[in-house]
Amino acid sequence: MFAGVHTALATPFINQGIDTNAFCALIDRQFENGISGVVPVGTTGEAPTLSHEEHIRVIELAVEHTAKRGLVIAGTGSNSTDEAISLSQQAESAGADAVLIVAPYYNKPSPEGLFQHYQAIADSTELPIILYSIPGRCGIEIDVDTVARLAENCPNIVALKEAGGASERVNQLKQALPEKFEILSGDDSLTLPFMSVGAVGVISVASNIIPGEMSQLVAAALDNRFKEALVIHQKHYPLFNAMLKLAPNPVPIKTALNLAGLCSNDVRLPLVEMSDADRSALETILRDMGII
Repeated sequence: MFAGVHTALATPFINQGIDTNAFCALIDRQFENGISGVVPVGTTGEAPTLSHEEHIRVIELAVEHTAKRGLVIAGTGSNSTDEAISLSQQAESAGADAVLIVAPYYNKPSPEGLFQHYQAIADSTELPIILYSIPGRCGIEIDVDTVARLAENCPNIVALKEAGGASERVNQLKQALPEKFEILSGDDSLTLPFMSVGAVGVISVASNIIPGEMSQLVAAALDNRFKEALVIHQKHYPLFNAMLKLAPNPVPIKTALNLAGLCSNDVRLPLVEMSDADRSALETILRDMGII
């Protein structure tokens, strides 16, 4: 169901409100370049600093403007189970095709707490659920045994976005999970390594700015044309690295979109714009690659 590239959409701002024109144009650009789906209001979409009303409105906009050209996978995670249930149910009502639910952050639940959290959300919605493990941001990992237990007990938990930074985790997950359970990379730079051991694609930040190239990379890997995929990976690795190293996501990708004339680089506090030096370094990378 989720094989391919799904873009973790940035949320463009204008005068500290949502720039709906830029957001819709960004969605158009994705589907014009072979993207399989879009993921509004995740980390890249600055969900933590959107109001609840804005959060749901962005999902509604994504559904309306995608108009069935691909999947809309709504970010509905929270460290409050009740809030994640509410957001997931509202995403379902808005017409989303699936939800992406990050591990609870800050409160650091036990494996049993994680299981009950996700089970309660799964029981509350008929939408397919993608688990999202990103220990660098959440302080916990969704361990392999818990993922396997959820896959066994919750029929609508069908995939995992893995952002733990290790291909070995993908190996372990593939051994423990049913063949139909899908794994997606959560890091652009690890898409190809993860796919080489069984992942089926990526929820991508870089595809905001290079949707065609990411589509080609993943399509080649899915078709076992790994040498071709490697050429694309190596060419764009400096960009993947810059997205991670120059500033916290989504600051670099918003800066790249701004340099390409696609939206403002406005972010909401506590995020701030890139320094002049880092912006110059990113601009050099984009020019060297012919992206701008």
